[in-house]
Amino acid sequence: MSYLPSLPTDAVLLDVFRAYPDTAGPLLDYHEALLRGPSPVSVAERELIAAYVSGLNSCGYCHGVHTATAAAFGIPENTLSALLTDVDTAPVDERLKPLLSYVGRLTRTPNRMAEADADAVFAAGWDERALHDAVSVCALFNLMNRLVDGLGITAGPDYFTRSARRLADGGYAGLKTMLGDDR
Repeated sequence: MSYLPSLPTDAVLLDVFRAYPDTAGPLLDYHEALLRGPSPVSVAERELIAAYVSGLNSCGYCHGVHTATAAAFGIPENTLSALLTDVDTAPVDERLKPLLSYVGRLTRTPNRMAEADADAVFAAGWDERALHDAVSVCALFNLMNRLVDGLGITAGPDYFTRSARRLADGGYAGLKTMLGDDR
């Protein structure tokens, strides 16, 4: 149920974006650059980070959409529930675990980050750009989770599947074209 009286009670995030295109346009540009642009972290891995952070924050909307989107890029859906239980035993590449542990710690206890956390990421073979991109995805989805939850935006599994298809096919630039202008 949307908390914005001007929107339908079953509003989804695209409805919010359409209502506020001046801020949505740049935000979607950032999503596109960060989640679909060049990075040592694959598109599937970046969507996995988005879903993982959203799951840690108990943001059902973002967790649902990005779990389905990660699945569209080849990440099995059960991977997210395993990650939320224990990163160390989750069925993901060993190299990815320090990166996921890093964003998990950053989400849960940002004031406790230490150089040793970054060193573990580098020791796994990731470079500075990978750490930057993972931290940026983490920060973006902490923001998006607050936006969605703060505005009362919810949806169900059918919507998650449709959204994932849209994001897999057209990226976030495709969402921007749905705003009704090219801001």
